[in-house]
Amino acid sequence: MREVAALRRAVAATRAERPFGIAAWVVLPDHLHCVWAMPEGDGDFSTRWGAIKARFTREVKEAVGWNPTLPRSPSKIAKGDAGIWQRRFWEHHIRDEDDFAAHVWYCHINPVKHGFVARPEDWPYSSVHWR
Repeated sequence: MREVAALRRAVAATRAERPFGIAAWVVLPDHLHCVWAMPEGDGDFSTRWGAIKARFTREVKEAVGWNPTLPRSPSKIAKGDAGIWQRRFWEHHIRDEDDFAAHVWYCHINPVKHGFVARPEDWPYSSVHWR
């Protein structure tokens, strides 16, 4: 979890370029979940995720060096993919207040679900502390 600060910087830089709100976020050792509030008429998640992933990857590679022997698929190697991130992401458009609440709760409960902590409040890398 030592790279959370780099992730925060990548998100902040991306938000400065292409604004979006953050309703919920949780970072776990091998994945993350978030709920974004996009500007009216702007559904461009892909550009934002691409920028976050690229910024994070560049910073981590510069800070800790890069071990090119890490396992990567032939297609990742061919595309110059560092192998840190999944190529895709899952998006869901919130339907109503209940759907919103369920997705925020899913973010916050995820560290419990994966057995890292007993209560959402015990996980330090979560927007549950914003309340």
